[in-house]
Amino acid sequence: MNSPLIQLLVLAGIAVFLILRLRNVLGTREGFEKPPVIDPAPSSGNKPAFEVIEGGPDLDITDHVPEDSDAGKALAEMKRIEPSFGVSDFLGGARGAYEMIVMGYERGDLAEIQPFLSEEIYESFVDGVAAREDAGLTIEANFIGVRELELADATLDDETKEAELTVRFVAELNSAVRDSGGDIVEGSLTEIKRQKDTWVFARIMGSDDPNWLLVSTDG
Repeated sequence: MNSPLIQLLVLAGIAVFLILRLRNVLGTREGFEKPPVIDPAPSSGNKPAFEVIEGGPDLDITDHVPEDSDAGKALAEMKRIEPSFGVSDFLGGARGAYEMIVMGYERGDLAEIQPFLSEEIYESFVDGVAAREDAGLTIEANFIGVRELELADATLDDETKEAELTVRFVAELNSAVRDSGGDIVEGSLTEIKRQKDTWVFARIMGSDDPNWLLVSTDG
């Protein structure tokens, strides 16, 4: 037997020996094996890093008043009576209503804002506009914006289900009072005035009428 053939047989024997040793050490893959566990991809940055626990605090309330305060309890009862009611939604509407009512009064255009005023407030506005007209005065105003808005209080009548929400506004505008000749006798159209108001809105919770009425103004 020549030398190359002997070398080939020796190498083949060594290879068989190594394969058998590896089988004894590593074992064989037989039957069902679970697939490797892959870590889930990191959550998107747009999702909250926490779970909302059922029965936890209502952030729609606690973002504005303490949960265990009288106002917080009143708001929770309002939401129980009328599940579609939202405090933040209300405040967004109050912001728009404030501008509309202020400018309606300044311009003397009360027909547009009457549906959002209680009878008492509407009559006081009518008297104020009439007094201006009798004196020959007109108001020119520009509303710049609401700079601050805060829910100051909330109450609910247990019997009538009438809710009252007190809101504090800080707004910026400029206004000027002109006499019958058109001359400015008060205010300025270039100087920004900061105006602070505390208004109370009321509504019967659970009623078909969605409008909140302005029932009190306290600048």
